[in-house]
This record gives sequence, structure tokens and C-alpha cells, in this order.
Amino acid sequence: MKNTLRKLLLPVALAALVAAPAFGQATVESLQQNGITVATANEIPYGWVENGQAFGIAPEVATAVLESMGITDISWTVTEFGSLIPGLIANRFDLVAASQAVLPARCEQVNFSKINSSYGEGFLVLAGNPQNIHSYQDFVDNPNLRMGIVSGADQLDFAQAYGLAESQIIPLNANADAPSALTANRIDAYAATGLTAAGLAGANARVEVADPFEDPVIDGEPVRSFGAFTFSQDDADFLAAFNEALAAFHATPEYRAILLSHGLSDGDVDAALAASTADLCAAE
Repeated sequence: MKNTLRKLLLPVALAALVAAPAFGQATVESLQQNGITVATANEIPYGWVENGQAFGIAPEVATAVLESMGITDISWTVTEFGSLIPGLIANRFDLVAASQAVLPARCEQVNFSKINSSYGEGFLVLAGNPQNIHSYQDFVDNPNLRMGIVSGADQLDFAQAYGLAESQIIPLNANADAPSALTANRIDAYAATGLTAAGLAGANARVEVADPFEDPVIDGEPVRSFGAFTFSQDDADFLAAFNEALAAFHATPEYRAILLSHGLSDGDVDAALAASTADLCAAE
């Protein structure tokens, strides 16, 4: 009897193993049925959460795209920026919607969607800019200056490309920590995107955006970052379906309206639509 039962059940078990996705692998069908967990980093205007609802460039586009795919049960979680990719790899969430810049080193760890946004750089400084900081080169010229950078952010790559000493780079856990780090004299400037710096300055009269600001030049080219949605490398089918829906949404006026409502320009949107994820991942 036991052998007979084993013979009957074995084909069923094997079929289930073949049909079932690997642990952590998301499919559109499973996400439609069970819902999706999406992470962002609480960085205005790129993505933040209030009372369980997500706002910003990446979450608002992600919500529209996922709903068009029939994925309507969306749970949002806030994670420190430097923990977004490790958390995705560890299967703590299914998708990251934080406008993370597409960089070759990140492409080795995760997959990125089509480009969704583009943005330039900036500094947040104390009101009045007492150190007269306007560029990355200023930190090269004055090795006593200290630059705050969120752990895991691409501004660290820019600082290292300029040859800043390790003692000049002060890691911060979140963008929200920058104003207090400045007023406590822990840092002399906070390096972020221009939009992030402007958002922080608008909420605190004791800090301001460094103006004018010289964009960092890396390998002879001014820096412009291109943000996308981030996927586990196990989720190729989900990424392909998402990209198809994202491309359709990019063709709607709603897409451009979302980005413009959060401070991006038409030029920023056009630059994003013209950029290639594959080219950015393959960049030297």
C-alpha cells in the first residue's frame, strides 16, 4: 500500500516542483493573488510614506503601473537607502520604488527597470553658506571640509572620484538627518540630488541650497543620474511584464504630470525617456 501510494504521489509532487517558482521569485499571477510589498526610502520627492500611503515620483508611477497589471494589494515599507538592495536580495520585499540611480556596480546585484526619472546634483549647506561651498572641487581645495552622504548613495562614488579623503566623508543614515548634522557642525555640506537638497531647505530655515552649484564632472562628463525601479535578479519574468506596462504608462500624460508635480522639468522627463538601462549598466 505504501509503495502504491508513493507511486501515485510522486508524479504529483514532481509536477508541483516544476510548476512552483523558486523561493522569493515573484510572478504577476502570484502578486495578483497575494499582493506585493514595495520598499522606498522616505526621500522627498522620490518616495515617502505617510499613514501607510506612498507618495513621490517612484511610488506614484509604480502604483499606476502595478494597478494596470492587476496588482492592487500594495503594501509599502520604509527602509534606509543603504538597506534597499540588501533587503531586496534577502526577499524582504518584491520591488524597490525609490528612484535609485542605475549604476554598473548595482547592476551586478539587482535588475533595473526601464529608466523612469533623471535628476542633477546639489549641496545643502547652512543658511548663508558660511564655508562658501559650491562644488565637489571645493572639498579637494580645502581638505578640512566635511561632506555628509547617505550610506549607499551614488554621491559617495562622486566624492571618491574626486579623491576626497575618508575623513572628509561623513556617512548619514537618512536625508532627514542632514539639517541637524549641519547645525551641529558635524558636516559642512550635504551632498544629494538637487531636488532632495531643495526639499530639505524648504522645510528648515537654518539651511539652504548651495547656489550657484557646479555639477560634478566624472570622466569628463557632467553627472546626471537616472532612476529606475529595482528588482531581484530572480524575477526576470516579473520585470519583463512590469517594463511592458511601464512603457505603456510612459506614453500617457499622467506619467509626465506626476514627475512635473514633484519638481522635475520637461527636460528631466525627456532625458529619462531617452536613456537606456542597458547602456547605463554597461558604462565604464
